[in-house]
Amino acid sequence: MRYFEEFTARLFKWACGLAFLGVCGALAAQPAQLAISCGALGIQLTLCQEGVAAWSRSTGTAVTVVATPNSSTERFALYQQILASHSPDIDVFQIDVVWPGTFAPHLVDLSRYIGPDITDQYFASMIHNNTIDGALVAMPWYTDAGVLYYRADLLQKYGESPPETWQQLTATARRIQQAERAAGNSRMQGFVFQAKGYEGLTCDALEWIDSFGGGTVVDSAGRVTIDNPQAVAALDLAASWIGDIAPQGVLNYDEEASRGVFQSGNAVFMRNWPYAWSLGNAADSPIKGKIGVSALPRGEVQGHHSGTLGGWQLAVSRYSKHPALAADLVRYLTSYEEQKRRAIAASYNPTIRALYQDEDVLEAVPFFGTLYRSFEHAVARPSRVTGSQYARVSAEFYYAVHDILSGKLQAAPALNALHQKLVRLSRGEQW
Repeated sequence: MRYFEEFTARLFKWACGLAFLGVCGALAAQPAQLAISCGALGIQLTLCQEGVAAWSRSTGTAVTVVATPNSSTERFALYQQILASHSPDIDVFQIDVVWPGTFAPHLVDLSRYIGPDITDQYFASMIHNNTIDGALVAMPWYTDAGVLYYRADLLQKYGESPPETWQQLTATARRIQQAERAAGNSRMQGFVFQAKGYEGLTCDALEWIDSFGGGTVVDSAGRVTIDNPQAVAALDLAASWIGDIAPQGVLNYDEEASRGVFQSGNAVFMRNWPYAWSLGNAADSPIKGKIGVSALPRGEVQGHHSGTLGGWQLAVSRYSKHPALAADLVRYLTSYEEQKRRAIAASYNPTIRALYQDEDVLEAVPFFGTLYRSFEHAVARPSRVTGSQYARVSAEFYYAVHDILSGKLQAAPALNALHQKLVRLSRGEQW
C-alpha cells in the first residue's frame, strides 16, 4: 500500500508538471513549440537534450525536453494517463519496443511524413514491430538484443571457446567455476542472468525457448504456442542451473544485479544487454579488457541463436498541435548521423543497418559488427499481436517461469497450465 501511495504521488507530481507546461505554452502563445519525453536522467537525458537542441537551432522551433520517470512501469502509467486524456502537452513520446500495440490508437501514422526511402534503411523487424494495422506508429531510435558476455581471459586460461549451445555453456561454466573456486575464489559463479519475476525474465526465458525451437509464447497469428516439448526442455535446463552454475540469489537478479556480480570478477558468463559493455570496460572496472561478447547460445536440437528484441522508439501523439513538425523532429533524432553520434558517445545500438559497418562506430564499439545478425534477427516479444493485453500475458509467463526456476513447479505441467490460462485470456479479450 505504501508503494502504491508513493507511486500515485509521483504520477500526480509529473502530471501536474505537465499541466503547468501546457498552461505556460498557452500563455506564451507561441505558434509552434514542441515538447518531447525522451529520457529520465544521466547520459540518456543528456544525449536527447543535445540532439533536440541541434534540431531546434536548425529549424528555429522551440522544444521543451520533459524528463519522465526512469522506471518503465511508472513511465508507462504516466503515458497512459496523458494519452487517455487526449492531452496535447507532449508531442513526441519515447516508447518501449513492447508498447506500440497498446498506444497505437493514440499515435500518428508516421508513414505520412517519413517515406520508404528512409524506413528501408532500418532493420525490417523493427519497422514491422512498430507497424500496427498498417500504420507506422513509431520510428526505431535505438535497439537492444540479449547477448552473452564472457570472461575471455578465463576461457583462454582453461582452453575453452565461447559456447555455441546452452549445453556447452553449462559444461564450460561448471568446469571453470569449480576450478576457480578450488584456486581460491569461493564467490565465482558460472552464469548470471535475469531471473527475478519481472519483464527481464520474460526476455531471458523467451530467448531460451526460442533458441530451442519452442516458439514465442503467442505466435504472430495470435495462437498460444507455449505448451510444447522444446519449451519444456529449455526451461528444464534453465532450472538445472539454479544452485549449480548460477547462485540461488539469481532468482532475484535484474540487469544491474547480474552486472554487479560479473563486473566484480565473480562470474564466467553473463546474459545482459549491450549497455554493459562500456561499463565493464570502464577505467575502474576490475575486468576491463577481459570481456568478450558473443551471440547467445542455441539449443542442440532444432536450435538457433536467439536474442530478445529490446530498445526504444519515438512516436508522435495524435493530439499534438504540430504533428508535421513533431514528425520531422522524430526523423532527425532517428537519422543516421544522430544515431552514429549516440553509438559512439554511449554505445547505443543503432537501428539503421549501415551503421554496423561504419568504421567510426566499430572503432568505438567493436562487437557491434560481429553481432549484426543478433540485432537483425532478434526475436520479438508477442506484444504486437496481444496489444493492450501484453502486460498481462508477460506477467503470467514470467510468474510461471519463476516458479519453474525456483523449483516450485515442474516445467511440463506449469507450461500446460500457462497455455490454458492464456487461451482463456485470448478468448475473453479477442486479441
